[in-house]
Amino acid sequence: MATDHTSSDESSRLYHPYQNFDVPIKAQYLYKLPTSPEYLFTEESLKKRRSWGENLTFYTGTGYLGGSLAGAAAGFLSGVKSFEYGDTAKLKINRILNSSGHTGRSLGCKVGVVGMIYAGIESGVVAYTDRDDAWTKVVAGIGTGAVFRAARGVRAAAVAGVLGGMATGAVLAGKRVLKRYAYI
Repeated sequence: MATDHTSSDESSRLYHPYQNFDVPIKAQYLYKLPTSPEYLFTEESLKKRRSWGENLTFYTGTGYLGGSLAGAAAGFLSGVKSFEYGDTAKLKINRILNSSGHTGRSLGCKVGVVGMIYAGIESGVVAYTDRDDAWTKVVAGIGTGAVFRAARGVRAAAVAGVLGGMATGAVLAGKRVLKRYAYI
């Protein structure tokens, strides 16, 4: 008995919990399940973006993971270059592991902090302007670069801010190109 019990309402579907058993279909066994995400407040459903906490977790975590992997790869090359004549296999492996761990950990922490600063500034700009577009992301990139290098002086902060804005713009442009030409 394969009948399709779909609802006339597009936002819900009918569910029969005993459909695999030989139980007659009655109205009390059918449930209307939503097909779209449910929100507690209507304001949440109007926003098409992650919350500030989700942004913080996402940017910090991906920054730390990406930085750690890149640092581990650079540390691996550094460990291989530090081989000396007469090193045993255990000593070579130890050099590689120590170098990969140290470089990966330090670069991961730096990039994770950059992600955390970016998430905070982006969430602040979106909350202040009540817009979420490419310009808010570029402003967050400029602010992130400036804040990250602020301890080295005004000139270093300005240069890092410009580089941060350019990097954010390049990432946004690359994302648009991928969306347009690569069907992912």
